Amino acid sequence: MDQLEEASQKSMLHPKPKGLMLQYGTAGFRTTAKHLDHVMFRMGLLATLRSRKTKSTIGVMVTASHNPEEDNGLKLIDPMGEMVTPSWEGYATQLANAEQEALCSALKDIIEKEAINMSETASVFIGRDTRPSSPSLSQAVLDGVSCLGGQIQDYGLVTTPQLHYMVRCRNTHGCYGTDTLQGYYQKLSQAFIELTKNARNHTDDQKRLLVDGANGIGALKVRELEACLQSELQMVLFNDGSNGKLNYLCGADYVKVQQKPPQGINMGAGERCCSFDGDADRIVYYYNDSDGCFHLLDGDKIATLISTYLKELLTQAGLHLQIAVVQTAYANGSSTRYLEDIMKVTVCCTKTGVKHLHHAAQKFDIGVYFEANGHGTALFSEKAEKEIQQLVKDPNVSDEKKHAAKLLENTINLINQATGDAISDMLVIEAVLAIRGMTVQEWDSIYTDLPNRQLTVKVADRRIIDTADAERRAVTPAGLQDSIDALVKKYTKARAFVRPSGTEDLVRVYAEAETQESADVLAHEVSLAIYRMAGGVGEKPKPLK
Repeated sequence: MDQLEEASQKSMLHPKPKGLMLQYGTAGFRTTAKHLDHVMFRMGLLATLRSRKTKSTIGVMVTASHNPEEDNGLKLIDPMGEMVTPSWEGYATQLANAEQEALCSALKDIIEKEAINMSETASVFIGRDTRPSSPSLSQAVLDGVSCLGGQIQDYGLVTTPQLHYMVRCRNTHGCYGTDTLQGYYQKLSQAFIELTKNARNHTDDQKRLLVDGANGIGALKVRELEACLQSELQMVLFNDGSNGKLNYLCGADYVKVQQKPPQGINMGAGERCCSFDGDADRIVYYYNDSDGCFHLLDGDKIATLISTYLKELLTQAGLHLQIAVVQTAYANGSSTRYLEDIMKVTVCCTKTGVKHLHHAAQKFDIGVYFEANGHGTALFSEKAEKEIQQLVKDPNVSDEKKHAAKLLENTINLINQATGDAISDMLVIEAVLAIRGMTVQEWDSIYTDLPNRQLTVKVADRRIIDTADAERRAVTPAGLQDSIDALVKKYTKARAFVRPSGTEDLVRVYAEAETQESADVLAHEVSLAIYRMAGGVGEKPKPLK
């Protein structure tokens, strides 16, 4: 029996529920854990094929990120630690949905189309989050890899960004770092300690940070990192998983959507706090002011802090590298205006979804990207890294330039360029605040967010809406964009856009304006236009109370 026949036979131990159809989306596969056993086995097969195709190690992460604990999912990781290439997302969907009798031919189809040499060595790294379903689902992936003769390294419990990091380290043959957890902690902590040596009068109060671990894997890994930081950051960990439920009333997504602190955290006035999501690839910051009013610092504020810090260092170092911030249409208009008009930083807008942001950021010497939800990182081109390293070693440059170059070098080492990483991002933010001597309130006050409102409208078929200009303008149905433009003109500092959901028959509406009342009314008026012109179903959108 050949390998493919054997894989098809063994897949019967991981039966696909009849008629179940799943789509590999931006975040991989995600659904109720009990529907995923067959998907995991088959993605073990696919990762092995991808490894042979690329002659590289491929990653498979078992997680459902910020979803409820009873869900699970899977993400495939390509050789440089980035998300799997779009054409292979199609293969993932095809393989997951193949009925048992068609599995063997689906595998053959991929092998033929991609001209895969099955005698090539295959290597797959596997990690998982803390969900109760993750160990058995992870085992199903291992079974799939073994079935096609792949070599396995099982990292067990890791954050999603840690697995991305391991894959990149292995495929760069150690140039990016050592592919162990200890290697990850050492690289980040050494860079952090070097950076914070530049902080003046850094008191214990300023080093204190409250961390909401979302009752997930991030909490476990922060505990492991803590010992390496030599008290340069004093984290007080809440929602550490010892008794709460994963992502329930806590975590970055909860804080961002609800615009309030997570449960289980004791915040004093002005105390700096941050929340991770369930697999620690997103982070948001927040604090309560002296009046008890909640302030959120989301991905836009994080991108602004990091990019302006990097731009200042480039100026001090005398380096002429192009730095840009990549945003989506959801970025608050105030952040765009501040970056472009005041800081003179290039801003580029792209479609929603991390893979689009990551790709756009690669086009610049330094590309900083964060979605408003707190997922993001900074990317440095080979040219940028080389120029910075040369400056550090150059004996003929001034002390000021050398100092700035060293800060840049350590910042590069602190950033996980493979993907958005809550732990790495937290350390970068803490280092920048310490070096600048900034409080969280001072960071928050660099610009004031315009009030905004997000709504959804149910439609018969979401495909009726087609967009252009990085999803900022509706191309179809005819006349919809003209209606939106006319509505926007009624309000000050206003803008609005609509885009179809990627998964459901819904249209998402975003509106912002000078006052919350205007933003709310504009969002409602745009919703009515969609309902009327794009085949709204069910009840007509009601005004916000």
